[in-house]
Amino acid sequence: MRGVLVLQSDFGIADGAVSAMYGVAFSVSREINIYDLTHEIPQYNIWEASYRLIQTVNYWPEGIVFVSVVDPGVGSTRRSIGVKMTGGQYVITPDNGTLTHLKRQNRILEAREIDETVNRLPNSGESYTFHGRDIYAYTGARLASGIISFEEIGPLVEVRDVVELHTEEAVYRGDSVTGTIDVLDVRFGSLWTNISRELFKKLGIEHGGRTEICIQNDTREVYRNIMKYAKSFADVYIGEPLIYINSLDNMAVAINQGSFSKAYNISTGNNWKITIRKAPRIIYD
Repeated sequence: MRGVLVLQSDFGIADGAVSAMYGVAFSVSREINIYDLTHEIPQYNIWEASYRLIQTVNYWPEGIVFVSVVDPGVGSTRRSIGVKMTGGQYVITPDNGTLTHLKRQNRILEAREIDETVNRLPNSGESYTFHGRDIYAYTGARLASGIISFEEIGPLVEVRDVVELHTEEAVYRGDSVTGTIDVLDVRFGSLWTNISRELFKKLGIEHGGRTEICIQNDTREVYRNIMKYAKSFADVYIGEPLIYINSLDNMAVAINQGSFSKAYNISTGNNWKITIRKAPRIIYD
């Protein structure tokens, strides 16, 4: 599928930055179709940019080009990169950890460093602060419209050398599983963890069963409670907490029609740990 560009950034839409990226893409080809993944990534938050890609890329057809620009190191020695996914999609981005989750799930088939002597907006060579417009949108549009092939982006890079952010694996300990709170379901305040459905299933908890949830920030416990393992939000009362399987097949914690993160002042990152175990039977039998 040619001629489709999907943009992600931390620019917001309060000024002309995103519009300028659109303009560059349309200057490459009037026939290109442009869509937005999001421009509301928190400023400089590479981790969230990586997570939003893993949340989205796999659901777009072969040939789609994603441009992701969360780039606190713009103008530095960090390289610019393009990758081809196992599903045939492409991502154009700074090589700063934005590809962490895609790489960890073995979705990157091939990587190339962008040759900025060729793949750069004409007459922009003296600007070093808006690579989203001058390099990424320009290169992404040229690739999406078929003006250049993926091979013409630049020289090969070993996939193993693509930059990764530090991540931690979820752990099963017989009667519990412990993982990290990786990201929020931003609009609704749910906590999305790195605990997979398969790992959770080892606890032997069926839908409707009760779980004990403990959340820690470093060594400080900030939340402990019993909640239902639900198929959907409709399985619990409004205002009641629940644990469920999210759209990435991982475990998530929420309040029905409320924000769990705001209610308990819980954030994300490797220092935010969540432990799940089957609730003691004596409480409910």
